[in-house]
Amino acid sequence: MEAFTTTTPLWRWQSATAPAAWFFVTIAGETADGIRLAAISGQWLDGRKGFGSARVDVQIGDTRWQTSVFPHRESGGWLLPVKAAVRKAEGLVEGDAVTVTVSL
Repeated sequence: MEAFTTTTPLWRWQSATAPAAWFFVTIAGETADGIRLAAISGQWLDGRKGFGSARVDVQIGDTRWQTSVFPHRESGGWLLPVKAAVRKAEGLVEGDAVTVTVSL
């Protein structure tokens, strides 16, 4: 399993039609390239699935969980959703710099 760590801001996406907000960190640059290469040489060998997503294990602070990262056209990197339970456990709010480790 390969691990990639980066620090990036937590940001919020809000739909114009839905009341709920989603929170993400954007993983870009060399870290994003490493994730892509690991996915290509591992889980994507049987073909890409789920919007080109990659399954990952994630750690922020003391909190660990499994999710997927999704391709982000604008940055050429990945979007990592950060659920409410993680934000609460780690005391994170929009704009915080988040150190995240992604393994796959």
